[in-house]
Amino acid sequence: MATPAKNKGKKKKVEVLNRKAAFGYFFRDTFEAGIVLKGTEIKSIRAGLVNLNDSFCYFSKGELLVRNLYIKEYDFGNQFNHDPRRARKLLLKKQELKKLEKKVKERGFTIIPYRLYMSDRGFAKLEVMLAEGKKSFNKRQSIKNKDLKRDADRQMKNVRF
Repeated sequence: MATPAKNKGKKKKVEVLNRKAAFGYFFRDTFEAGIVLKGTEIKSIRAGLVNLNDSFCYFSKGELLVRNLYIKEYDFGNQFNHDPRRARKLLLKKQELKKLEKKVKERGFTIIPYRLYMSDRGFAKLEVMLAEGKKSFNKRQSIKNKDLKRDADRQMKNVRF
């Protein structure tokens, strides 16, 4: 008798967030973009060896690129490994690219990579946000709101019914 495999068909969900982005920016719009990867990069992403903290997006020759997206070199990749912080092209529809480029040029918005995850089909997707920078008083307000929420949660935890 064959024993059924326990994890057959289940894929480990990979999701990496850029938490600093929510603190420093107001998000206005969200876009889901594919990433052009080389060789062993997808294996490192599946292993969760990714960091979005210092990454940013910019336009070059009508294409949207992400820079400083850290994908660790694959341990078993030998000479076919990649540069961990190279610029990677993002795949969006033409109308989305035009909309983003127009907003960035006109109104002073910026494009922030916020979340990297694996789609149901096994592709790496990057969620980019059209964002507007917060001023220092807005950041203080965010910290204050977070502290108030934490205190309220503590109070609710100590209340007995």
